[in-house]
Amino acid sequence: MEAMEAILSRRSIRRYLPDPLPEEAIRRVLEAGMAAPSAGDERPWHFVVITGKESLAAIPGFHSLARFVPNAAAAILVCADLALSKYPPADWWVQDCSAATQNILLAAHASGLGAVWLGVHPEKVRIDGFRALCRLPDSIVPFSLVSLGFPAVRKEKEGRFDPSRVHRERWSGERKE
Repeated sequence: MEAMEAILSRRSIRRYLPDPLPEEAIRRVLEAGMAAPSAGDERPWHFVVITGKESLAAIPGFHSLARFVPNAAAAILVCADLALSKYPPADWWVQDCSAATQNILLAAHASGLGAVWLGVHPEKVRIDGFRALCRLPDSIVPFSLVSLGFPAVRKEKEGRFDPSRVHRERWSGERKE
């Protein structure tokens, strides 16, 4: 799939077929995550691949928006390793992990997989839940979760371009509230 087509046609998929994912499919999306841009080439990310049904089933217990995750073939927890920070006190790991998460979503879509981004950071209940579930060290911050699987539903491309959100040189127009 061509890059612009993948970007413009990617949609959040929350319904999956029961088929397991081949290891190569998981590796490809992780490879895409690790190819994301990173401030100063810091690459602060680590990824926890979750495929165990008991682990997937535990996630909605501390993440209220993850009720569909137990039906996914896998989930990838994108984490930041604060020990890798090159620029204290400034920290760019949120941007870096966001870029990695987006790359995972695009790679999944381009590979024919369904995926959705679930926010973890900065919600304490979610962070603590993943710390316990995945036994994360203190220096590791869980940032996002991407559920993955073969899609059980196809969604149409949605045009989201809004010219009223584009400004040239300076702010123009009234803000709609």
